[in-house]
Amino acid sequence: MRILVVDDDRRLAELLRRGLAAEGFAVELAHDGREGLHLAREGQHDAIVLDVMLPGLNGYRVCARLREAGIWTPVLMLTAKDGEYDEAEGLDTGADDYVTKPFSYVTLVARLRALIRRGRPERPVPVRIGDLHVDPGHRRCRRGPVDITLTAREFAVLEYLALRTGEVVAKHEVLEHVWDAAFEGDVNIVEVYVSALRRKIDAPFGRRTIHTVRGVGYRLAVEDARR
Repeated sequence: MRILVVDDDRRLAELLRRGLAAEGFAVELAHDGREGLHLAREGQHDAIVLDVMLPGLNGYRVCARLREAGIWTPVLMLTAKDGEYDEAEGLDTGADDYVTKPFSYVTLVARLRALIRRGRPERPVPVRIGDLHVDPGHRRCRRGPVDITLTAREFAVLEYLALRTGEVVAKHEVLEHVWDAAFEGDVNIVEVYVSALRRKIDAPFGRRTIHTVRGVGYRLAVEDARR
């Protein structure tokens, strides 16, 4: 099994190299983000151990660029930062797991082996609804040739509706999928995000893609608003 370790702490990187080698892994080292990105793109690795605080490119950007390039090697992120927002940022850029420094070496190896057992995640398939293109893998949206900028939450709502194109999706389903079952706010928050999406993906292009099904929820389907 080939592992790429990207960490600017050379002492820690070397300790990881020796420890993982003793576990039977072949280990390649990089000490800055640009070098790590290059090696990850050019080599064949079973997993990547990626520090967040790197010179050149930080770990978030390295991971995001790998996913944009269609490279789905499992990524275990390391960081001295802690907190739910830091973890969420790492996972949102495409990381598969997250360990906060200082960490237990035994735990790191166990998580690394678990990632390798699961293998490379299946790349999400882009969805087309007429000339609307929703790409979950790259987290991009465009209408024809025009790129549309969405917030992370807006994209999550659109992605969920797109993956169920043609189906009527209840508000509570969107809420549970995009937020979580423990969300205690107003269910009408879904309407706020749907309205924002309509202003971005439909109104400027004279389209009507997100349909309201009264008393139930929403349905994503092709319809030209000018007809």
